[in-house]
Amino acid sequence: MRTVGPALGGIVVASFGLMAAFCVTTLTYLVPLGTIWRCKWKVRSSPLPRESMRTAIYDGLRFTAMSSEIKAAIARGTLFGLASIAILALLPLVVRDQLGGGPLAYGTRMAGFGTGAVFAGLSNSTFRRSLSQERLMRLACVACAACSLSLALTSSIAVAAIALALGGAGWVTAWSGVGVSVQLASPRWIVGRTISIYYALIYGGIAAGSWLWGTVAQNHSLTSALEGSAGALLLVAATGVLFPLRERRVSEPDPLEEFDAPAVALDLKPSSGPIVVKVEYLVPAANLEAFLDLMRQRRHVHSRVGARHWTLQRNLQKPLRWTETFRTPTWTDFLRLNHRLTEADKELDEKILLLHKGKHAPQITLSIERPTSTPRKAEQSTPFFLRH
Repeated sequence: MRTVGPALGGIVVASFGLMAAFCVTTLTYLVPLGTIWRCKWKVRSSPLPRESMRTAIYDGLRFTAMSSEIKAAIARGTLFGLASIAILALLPLVVRDQLGGGPLAYGTRMAGFGTGAVFAGLSNSTFRRSLSQERLMRLACVACAACSLSLALTSSIAVAAIALALGGAGWVTAWSGVGVSVQLASPRWIVGRTISIYYALIYGGIAAGSWLWGTVAQNHSLTSALEGSAGALLLVAATGVLFPLRERRVSEPDPLEEFDAPAVALDLKPSSGPIVVKVEYLVPAANLEAFLDLMRQRRHVHSRVGARHWTLQRNLQKPLRWTETFRTPTWTDFLRLNHRLTEADKELDEKILLLHKGKHAPQITLSIERPTSTPRKAEQSTPFFLRH
């Protein structure tokens, strides 16, 4: 829609004038407003209170930073936006200075860009069945590079239209693939935040690219800016070696949201904390390598849903005893962490449990930290430990 919309706008401007385009744009906002008004959204209820804005933003940033798939998609999208925006940002200058056209020529060129995008969108599912996401991203970069280079070298309106159709196809293929990659790599509870981070960064790349290529065109030449954009797009295609887009056929599973809070001996409030969690395992030497591999996965899983300062310790007096330790800022954060675990995360716990060779299940200790720097009431100064 980011491609088709401007193209349709160009057709309206060319056919009926600027005022008509703005009037049509205003009226079209009634469609999404009416949709929101009529739809009754089904929202999954949660027994936990709402997160604060600060905590929600931090959780979104932490989850994004710990997901290699999301980071790769955002990095490629940002670089693609920075490099490819020269096509649209400099198109008015191309039409005026190289093609010798006016508003009508600009509108029809935008229509060519949109036409290529529409055909690519209609063929998108076919392409994805036969090509990987990474290969499609590289082809999209090459298509946009060819468009940018053609605009730099041609003075023919027909050639420019064909080049823009190719660029439009590459543009919509790249954005649709990158956006879907971010969504599929995000579970439901965090997807709004990861998408927000994605849009903030890619639009930052688009804004920076618009300034960059405009500056190059002003200080050097329009041809240099477009040729530079083409070269940058080829580099973005090559960055797939460092930031490959992972192929994912199914989305990240939603959290189970089924967790019975353990009974505690103190009257904890939602803001009570920090909470310290310790889990003790007995692991024989034969299971050690597999145990450490699973615990690395467990650290990643727990850290991205809210665990802080995760560590794994080995007892020096009893080498078979291993202790997993992590913290959450508050009691509510501890509950929220467990509500965010998925079925796959629970399966990981079961695999770890199979490597534990104690007579009983791994011992879990919940503690609450209390500062000693300032005096406290007697009933509050005694630490507590709850074992279950």
